[in-house]
Amino acid sequence: MKEFLSNRIAATGLAMLMVVIAIALFAPWISPQNPYDLGKLDLMDSRLEPGGKYLLGTDGQGRDMLSAIFYGLRVSLLVGAASGVIALTLGGLLGVLAAYVGGRFESILMRIVDIQLGFPAILVALILIAVLGKGVDKIIFALVCVQWAYYARTARSAALVERGKEYMEAARGLGLSRTRIVLKHLLPNASPPLIVVGTVQVAHAIALEATLSFLGLGLPATEPSLGLLIANGYEYLLSGKYWISMYPGVALLLTILAINLVGDQLRDQLNPRLSRA
Repeated sequence: MKEFLSNRIAATGLAMLMVVIAIALFAPWISPQNPYDLGKLDLMDSRLEPGGKYLLGTDGQGRDMLSAIFYGLRVSLLVGAASGVIALTLGGLLGVLAAYVGGRFESILMRIVDIQLGFPAILVALILIAVLGKGVDKIIFALVCVQWAYYARTARSAALVERGKEYMEAARGLGLSRTRIVLKHLLPNASPPLIVVGTVQVAHAIALEATLSFLGLGLPATEPSLGLLIANGYEYLLSGKYWISMYPGVALLLTILAINLVGDQLRDQLNPRLSRA
C-alpha cells in the first residue's frame, strides 16, 4: 500500500475514486434536494443557469443538476460494480475450472468465449436489453453476459501457468478433492490478473451503461444514471444550455479516469515487469 501511494498519479486516482464513492454513498444526505421527488420540483426553475441557489444550474424539469449528478453516480457505480463482481466470479471460476479439467470442457468453453469476443460488446448488450427491457437488474444481467468471457479467458491463462507448479502437484498428491484444489489453491493464485482486468471492466461497464442509457435503451427515467442525465440535456445543447449535459459528462469522465488510474497502478504492482517496461 505504501508503494502504491508513493506513486503520485495512482494516489490521485485513488483519492478521486474515494471521493466519488463517498458522494455516491452519502448522496441522500449531502444533496441540496432529492431531484426525483416530484413534490419538490418546480417547472419555473427549469433550465436555470449555474450559480446562486443552483450551483450547477437546473435541467428541463427544474431538477438541481448537482443533486442529480450525486444520485446518478450511485446508479452508475452500482451497475458497474455489481456487474463486475458477478462477471468476475462467474468468468473466473469457469476459466480456472477449464484450465484444471481440460479436455472437451475446456475446448467447448473457449470456443464459446472466442465466439462472444468476436462480437462488439455494445452489440451484444443492445440485443439483450432489447429482449429483456429496461431496469437496473436487467442491465446488470446484460453487462454480466458481455463481460464474463474476458474474465474466463484471463483466468484460464493464469491457471494454466499455475497448474504445473509444485504446490499443485503436492495438493493432488495429498488426495485433496478437485473442488478444494480449484477453490483453495488454484483460484487464489490465478486471481491477480483478474483484479487488474476487473478494474478495467468496471470502468468499461460504467461507460457501456452510459452509452445504452444515452441511446434510451439502458435505465428508465425513474432510475437515472450519468448517461441518462447526459441524454436529457442533449436536446438543449443547440440552445446554449450546455450545463445540463456537460456536468454529468465531466462526472462520468472523472469517474472512469479515477478507476483506470487505480487499475494501471494495480497492474504495475502485481506485475513489476510491466512497470519496468
